[in-house]
Amino acid sequence: MAKSEKKASPQDTMIELDFNNVMTHAVGGENGLKADDIDELKPIFTEAHKDLMNRRKDGNLPFYDLPFQTKDLRRLRRTAEDIRKRVENFVVLGIGGSALGTRAVFRALRPLFHNMLPRAKRRFPRLFVADNVDPEGMASLLSLVDPRHTMFNVVSKSGTTAETMSQFMVVYDQIRRSLGKSSLKDHVIFTTDPEKGILRTMAEEMGFQTCDVPAGVGGRFSVFTPVGLLPLAVAGVNVAEMLRGAAAAEESCTRAALWNNPAYLFAAVNYALRQKRGRNILVMMPYADSLSEVADWFAQLWAESLGKRLSTDGRVVMAGQTPVKAVGVTDQHSQVQLYMEGPQDKVVVFIASSAYRADVKIPHLFKDQKDLAYLGGHTMGELIQAEQAATAKALTAAGRPNMTLRLPKITPASVGYLLYMLEVATVVSGYLYDIDPLDQPGVELGKRFTYGLMGRPGFASFKADFQKGAAPKKKFIVG
Repeated sequence: MAKSEKKASPQDTMIELDFNNVMTHAVGGENGLKADDIDELKPIFTEAHKDLMNRRKDGNLPFYDLPFQTKDLRRLRRTAEDIRKRVENFVVLGIGGSALGTRAVFRALRPLFHNMLPRAKRRFPRLFVADNVDPEGMASLLSLVDPRHTMFNVVSKSGTTAETMSQFMVVYDQIRRSLGKSSLKDHVIFTTDPEKGILRTMAEEMGFQTCDVPAGVGGRFSVFTPVGLLPLAVAGVNVAEMLRGAAAAEESCTRAALWNNPAYLFAAVNYALRQKRGRNILVMMPYADSLSEVADWFAQLWAESLGKRLSTDGRVVMAGQTPVKAVGVTDQHSQVQLYMEGPQDKVVVFIASSAYRADVKIPHLFKDQKDLAYLGGHTMGELIQAEQAATAKALTAAGRPNMTLRLPKITPASVGYLLYMLEVATVVSGYLYDIDPLDQPGVELGKRFTYGLMGRPGFASFKADFQKGAAPKKKFIVG
């Protein structure tokens, strides 16, 4: 394992996990945890840590080592630089893990209105992530980008993802018709399996440029692979710094001691709250517009990894917490009422930043209006931080468990650290629930029904099964 030549500075990566407000001294004995509730999980973490490190050593958990692939990073950055010189738009065709990480980091680390800025100000191509097959959305995107000045990045490990491949077929036809078939290789790049699959075969036959999805890395753990790094590098994100932050997280998130490992503690606290206090819902609430899509990325990571019907030995366990996205302070005015006074089934996880990349001063105005004048002289940064602290305090006073992940500031390194930490927390949670966090059997049946309805060879039986149960009971339909 060749580690990065330089580590991210502690100032950029020292993320705090503050879970004081889930403990009994803060929210009461009926709602909170004692240190003993966490300590009793130590034997599981001891075994989990040993197994995880052995599996990593054997090459079975390659996501752990992604921050250290410096040779691959140099090649990827050269590819991104070449693309930046040639195009105005970079469009990712992908879904789920092929899209959410890219979207989250792009929003976190580029200007919030990057795509609306003139080229002279943004300096890098516009980045679009087409992660759905909504026909109106796809049609609107294609009407916005000129294929002559656009690179389309098709992201699918297997090359059989129905949504992504349908998008690719539409784009393929558009480029072929408008620019000629010979132009396809100049406007399409594949991110796919390094050895097999439809896209790999097509690339070899037609000369498409490719990036590899490393073997053994699932979609929701792929943001530190070319799946996320290529589009982010094209759009101007400092992906080297992002990986250095992830490397710093690797150091702290592979400590054996439970109380000294932020990823393990995040997993332990959430598991104990679910099992002992019925906290079945985890609300991820960033207090920054730039981090809003980190909550979307986390929702897939947590839900798809931990939401499992069966344990590793086949018992029905119905495991997992339901992740919910909220954004501060916006959702103080929509969702927080429920969290304050509704069912006692939630834990709120704030993501806060000690500093913002920009601040806006509130002017001294309306001095004769005491209910407004007090705001003058403060900044919006002060206000949003005060609102986060106040919401945490109010939840705590109401006996509602909450914790805070605090970034020193929003940088490539701190975001890389945060995402890596949450990935490790997710994987180790599988040991607590005794489930496999790396598969997703619950989504496969829906895929097979879709294949059958769309006429994919070998799936006719699923179409027949679907149609058997499709006759509507009209008394339950109103229109």
